[in-house]
Amino acid sequence: MSSLVSPDADLATLARVVGLVRSNIERVIEGKPDVVNAAIVVLLAEGHLLIEDVPGVGKTQLAKALARSIDSTVRRIQFTPDLLPSDVTGVSVFNQDTREFEFRPGGVFANIVVGDEINRASPKTQSALLECMEERQVTVDNTTYSLDKPFMVIATQNPIEMEGTYALPEAQRDRFMARVSVGYPVEAAEIAMLDAHTTTNPLDDLEPVTDAGEIRKLTEIVGEVHVSPPVQRYAVALTTATRTSTALHLGASPRATLHLVRAAKAVAAMQGRDFVLPDDLHSLARPVLAHRLLPSVESAMSGRSTGAILDSIVAGVPIPDAGRA
Repeated sequence: MSSLVSPDADLATLARVVGLVRSNIERVIEGKPDVVNAAIVVLLAEGHLLIEDVPGVGKTQLAKALARSIDSTVRRIQFTPDLLPSDVTGVSVFNQDTREFEFRPGGVFANIVVGDEINRASPKTQSALLECMEERQVTVDNTTYSLDKPFMVIATQNPIEMEGTYALPEAQRDRFMARVSVGYPVEAAEIAMLDAHTTTNPLDDLEPVTDAGEIRKLTEIVGEVHVSPPVQRYAVALTTATRTSTALHLGASPRATLHLVRAAKAVAAMQGRDFVLPDDLHSLARPVLAHRLLPSVESAMSGRSTGAILDSIVAGVPIPDAGRA
């Protein structure tokens, strides 16, 4: 980040762009400010977003609205049982004219990749996303291809109880920075949707309000947000508590700790601060950690949800009195 630009000016720029993107998305997704905010946080924190909910509540609409708000390359992959890993990553094809193999990029070669109904594809195909989500690269036939920044996967999935779905492997879930649920709209928002969506599709009129270059600058601003040692220790304490809890079979990984801090830095920047507060971490615990955890057999048999278990764990971790220092 350039030293010629003050931190306040950077944060003002970030607030302006975030406001434009938020307003754009809310033209399509009405009455869900928390969900829209979470999507923008993940974008600025250079993470990936998993949107899980029942069919028909606007999961794909949210993903498309975010993608169309940014003037960048966008690809949509419809995950189906017959989708192959090479459809996702790309494949080398022999060219009869040149007598050489040529690489044909797959669906992940874009700034924003919308993976629709990701858990309808087989685990083998799902795993094709592992390398690109973690390392921002794709390896095909011993050749590695880098992916341009920003790179964000926005995946939608139906609950695993739905027919024809495969549960995402733990390694796949752990690569998503956050999981959100859209939920059903309130009555007023649903009535407003009938007025706005029955004659035209708001997505058709959505114009980009920023571009990939500006998003790259905003992620650099987020990266400069300060995290004090007490706040760092609090982040580690939260994830450590999930690993030692008898109510959980699988706790949060070190990657989860990193994602929690990066998301907190984005939240702080969006609120006009150049430092992270413990409350930022506390508020992000559910969306960032819950989807990575597995309840113990006893917890599952007693009917306790993973979210409820996490809430009790987080409540038991002392919150430090920390700020900019």
